[in-house]
Amino acid sequence: MANFDWHAERSDLSNIALLDRAPESEGIDLRAVRLYRLGRVRQKMAEYGVDAVILCDPVNIRYATGTRNMQVFSMRNAPSRYLLLTANRSILFEFTGCLHLGEGYETVDEVRPAKTASFVAAGPGIGDREQAWAIEMGDLVTELAGKGATLGLERLNAGVAIALKALGFRIVDAQKPVEMARAIKSAEEMKCINASLRATETGVGKLREAIRPGLTENQLWSVLHQSIIEQNGDYCETRLLSAGQRTNPWFQETAGYVIGENELIALDTDVVGCHGYYSDFSRTFHSGPGRPTRDQKQLYKVAHEQVHYNMDILKPGMSFRDYADRAWNIPERYYANRYYLSAHGCGMTGEYPYLYHHGDFPDAGYDGIVEPGMTLCVESYIGEEGGTQGVKLEQQVLVTDTGIELLSRFPFEESMLD
Repeated sequence: MANFDWHAERSDLSNIALLDRAPESEGIDLRAVRLYRLGRVRQKMAEYGVDAVILCDPVNIRYATGTRNMQVFSMRNAPSRYLLLTANRSILFEFTGCLHLGEGYETVDEVRPAKTASFVAAGPGIGDREQAWAIEMGDLVTELAGKGATLGLERLNAGVAIALKALGFRIVDAQKPVEMARAIKSAEEMKCINASLRATETGVGKLREAIRPGLTENQLWSVLHQSIIEQNGDYCETRLLSAGQRTNPWFQETAGYVIGENELIALDTDVVGCHGYYSDFSRTFHSGPGRPTRDQKQLYKVAHEQVHYNMDILKPGMSFRDYADRAWNIPERYYANRYYLSAHGCGMTGEYPYLYHHGDFPDAGYDGIVEPGMTLCVESYIGEEGGTQGVKLEQQVLVTDTGIELLSRFPFEESMLD
């Protein structure tokens, strides 16, 4: 299979990692952030007895190394770039023509060209490609971690995983060590999260200012996109802005609906922003020109109460089960349309842990401990089943040694709370 290095003749690319010194990086030791995250992954690999991992999820590659390249493309074309990580070696296999993007990082020992083992790349020869890919990677894993090593995999096509298993490796899921690593943030990492949140809040402020009847949801949502991108953020992970009757039930994706007068407009940011960190807070606005109705205010106040009640009970050392038992009881009239989680972890995306409602815990919940260094998003959606409108609110917080610290600072709507 041909592999090309389109930049092989260039000599001015060795310090490309230094280009991350954009304004949003001011005052942040990004080298320390990258080394902390790499150390966390290796710590959890050792803790769970994993000798090597092959990471294909671009979010996890970025977490472990700090490298970023065609993140959305890579999510659906695995393995087109991937990372082999052991206790003392980090080899990034970068997409064709992109090897220069992995140079200059203290978290990457070597950059090699990736060999894409997908049907799109290999066509009818996919079986042979998978076998060759597995043999090459297997030889390298054996060299670095030993014969019969415990190998953690994620997001690989089935043929590759089966071939690696046949080569004698003990195959395990890489999600556990990586998710558990990502769950606890360093103080320097929190600077990245706050930079991302401030940029997203700037974008939401512009979106709020742009609200007017006659605008489509898509037009309004694009205001946030433009602001995020011009501030060196990445993308919005979901399409969660809806207006009017499309605010109930939740999860109706942004579309061409024309916003009417005096309607609610609900937004969940879900922004992969500066430094790749997730800015995840929700707000609901009113389109005007009149004042919010009593029913609109009631929905908003109930959602506001749920979020703040659950924030108030969060504390380090609390079990997930205890949180579920103590969390705000959703009134019966809103229960059927409840948000599927009470709270969730947040880092470079939504992540571990998921904290479930009391009523959902027996079927969906799992136990664990709320720990200092976790960043959590506390959720609320309030709307009656069969209702014509609903309110989405959410706050992002940091768990500290003594309680929580509010991270998302975008104000709530005074006109909805008076």
